[in-house]
Amino acid sequence: MNALQLPCTLFRTQKRMDDYSASDMRCGELTETQLRTYYGLEYISDQVDPWTLTRRFSMDRPQSMFCCHLRGQGKKITRQQCAAILFDEFRFLSRQFSFYGPYRHLIEKMITHMQTGNGTPFRDIALNRALTEQIIRDNSKENSTRLLLEEGLKKYIDWDREYYPAHQKNELPKAILEGRLPKFNRFQDNFNGMGITIHDTSATDITLRSLQIHNERYRAVVHYRVQDHFGLDSDDIRKTKFSQFHFFRIWFVLQHYIQFGFRPFMTNMEATIEINGGRSES
Repeated sequence: MNALQLPCTLFRTQKRMDDYSASDMRCGELTETQLRTYYGLEYISDQVDPWTLTRRFSMDRPQSMFCCHLRGQGKKITRQQCAAILFDEFRFLSRQFSFYGPYRHLIEKMITHMQTGNGTPFRDIALNRALTEQIIRDNSKENSTRLLLEEGLKKYIDWDREYYPAHQKNELPKAILEGRLPKFNRFQDNFNGMGITIHDTSATDITLRSLQIHNERYRAVVHYRVQDHFGLDSDDIRKTKFSQFHFFRIWFVLQHYIQFGFRPFMTNMEATIEINGGRSES
């Protein structure tokens, strides 16, 4: 029998990395008529009207036909000014989803990246830290991919020869599939900034980088690479939980309106963790 060759990719999601053809990566493809009639995005912002390129008279939403008529009578602005005002409101509104904890600043950084980054991938050390903490702190024996890998390694290591057999390689992906991949959809993520920046994820790769076995103990180094899309698609904005908020309405228009077309981007994060265990540990 042969030892497993390392590094070894243990797991990849069906959705692939860097999928720029995904529906939530489209931008600048919808007209004003489509946005207003098909998606119901008539009223977008308390600050500006992107359809008429005018500033609003007040911060209040129109409550009558008279107010709706006045909406188009404000100060005229350029399209660039309109986009800048929408992005400022976009950042301001993000605070309702991100108001405590060490990651609360991330959403504003990512909104600014959408405004100025022209679709380039986004990375931040705080995202890596959040991913690492999530993996390490998940102590659910039924869901934690870390704990399931720990059990899989202990079970299938050839302890007498002190290596992991190559023919047992598929047992580790099976262990991962029994668990729950790292996501940020916990209750606390609704308020700490991670739910609005990441929430679900698009693609995940898990790689076993090294494995040392000695004296009936092992030390494994496992690398997680996780990717999400900072973009909205049609299915997102049709959901009431999104469309009811100005935050998401502004986001969708800035991304998809043919006159704006700000590009969504890939959010990349990674974590490298150690897994330690022993042959006789329960």
